[in-house]
Amino acid sequence: MTPRRAVQAWLGRTPPPAVLAISYMTLIVLGAAALKLPFMTYGAISISDALFTSTAAVTVTGLAVINTAEMLTFWGHLVILLLIQLGGLGLMTFAVLVLSALGVPLGITHHTYLREDLKQTSYKRLIQLVKTIFRVVLLAEIAGALLLCLTFVPSTGLGPGLWHAVFHSISAFNNAGFSTFPQGLTAYATDPVVNSVIPLLFITGGIGYVVISDIFHQRFWHGWSLHTRLMLVGSAALIVVGVGLTALLEWNNPHTLGAYDSVAARMTLAWFHGVTPRSSGFVTIDTGALHESTSLLYMALMVIGGGSTSTAGGIKVTTLVVMLLATLAFFRRRTEIWAFGRSIGLEEVLKVMALIAIAVVLVFSATFLMLATQDGDFLAIGFEVVSAFGNVGLSRGYTSELDGLGRTIIMMIMFLGRVGPLTLGFFLAARVTPRVRYPEGQVHLG
Repeated sequence: MTPRRAVQAWLGRTPPPAVLAISYMTLIVLGAAALKLPFMTYGAISISDALFTSTAAVTVTGLAVINTAEMLTFWGHLVILLLIQLGGLGLMTFAVLVLSALGVPLGITHHTYLREDLKQTSYKRLIQLVKTIFRVVLLAEIAGALLLCLTFVPSTGLGPGLWHAVFHSISAFNNAGFSTFPQGLTAYATDPVVNSVIPLLFITGGIGYVVISDIFHQRFWHGWSLHTRLMLVGSAALIVVGVGLTALLEWNNPHTLGAYDSVAARMTLAWFHGVTPRSSGFVTIDTGALHESTSLLYMALMVIGGGSTSTAGGIKVTTLVVMLLATLAFFRRRTEIWAFGRSIGLEEVLKVMALIAIAVVLVFSATFLMLATQDGDFLAIGFEVVSAFGNVGLSRGYTSELDGLGRTIIMMIMFLGRVGPLTLGFFLAARVTPRVRYPEGQVHLG
């Protein structure tokens, strides 16, 4: 059997969720194996270190049990960059382009899954969107790298500065949070270029390709889809809340914003850290020094995440917005949910309920297991779990304290946080018409 027929046969008999999970697992294992090669690191790293680092890169989470900037060589950083790009772009998105280029037809179930993943109604539009995605990614990452060179080249030299710029541009656009600097971006806490370009990259990557496509190809506002409108309004509101509350809560904290005298510097820090918890994981201050109230705010933002069909994690902004709209409709005794002159069907509300329920179960179960098996502060452990689930990468300094079981739990949550919503999307996309209708019963709620 030829390789093409073998691939086609395997795709035909394997459920799409299994294809997705196996693809991500395979990439994680290959990444870990690559990191174990002698020329990838300065000194040997354990299999556990390699697996955790590879999982964090593929799931674009950014949590690290080793200092990747100091431990990894140029080739090690190159492997991390490749894992970030494939993981952030989406393996199934990448697979569409590769398989279509090879002329390998996909089964109807895979069409359904991919259409649900990328929110398209036809396979032709799916292919068009995938090509648009690659153009957007290429343009954004090149532009980001060129702009970051304005800061990194003067401070580190031409060669290193160019590499730092390319690495941070790709890492930021894919919401990964990995850095080639030992202390992250703390040395550039008030740099105007870094504080403009990095957030712009991870916000762009986090709003979703469907939204980007609407913005550039449809008439302003009236030509945009309901998803795009909800996503942009929801994201703007979360940015205002995140930045505003960060400034309010941390303004006089001597270990964070209060360490700077000028109002401009404090607002710059508030801006950067008010938007980074949504999924990027980059920091310019000590996250462990944040007030507990700010940490709780960031946990909420990490659970919410970014947009569908994006490089961000979390339950997604539109999920939160639909939940709020459904709640508002309930209190107003309305049976129809609508926004911007468009109604939202019951199927979407049920999907929101499923996503939120799964998120609650996963986060609660992982936090319970961590508390039962690990030594540590409740807030630090909860923060770590939520960061892993939202594929963010922020930590209160607890990642290095994880033992073998703790690492395994966090790796599973990172994996499920990345793959879980996409896998759930397949099952929710498959509509099954009930053959039997039962009489309606009464359930007392509340």
